[in-house]
Amino acid sequence: MPANQKKVTVNKFPLRLMPSVRRGAEDFSQKEGVSLNQFINVAVAEKLAYLQHEEWLARRPKASSGSIARALQILDRPTSHAPEEVDKLPKGYVSIRRKYSGKKAPGKG
Repeated sequence: MPANQKKVTVNKFPLRLMPSVRRGAEDFSQKEGVSLNQFINVAVAEKLAYLQHEEWLARRPKASSGSIARALQILDRPTSHAPEEVDKLPKGYVSIRRKYSGKKAPGKG
């Protein structure tokens, strides 16, 4: 084996599932066309990703009112490029920010 390749060790882990959970997992693994083992691996990986994301959200710095205001200023800057057709706002659209702040959209009366 080349020196730059790592050997992957797969450990066996006996898992006891409640019968109803196992039946459900077996049913869905068949529908997905994968083995029960693969289905459980993916389910555990998805749960870990969710929990890690939740931890990250809890640790990250919260947005300050100053950083929010700065971001909104950037978004309100005029641009020389017109929006693409799919990005245009519908007629009559009123920004929630403007609706409650009493401010008028830039360039409007």
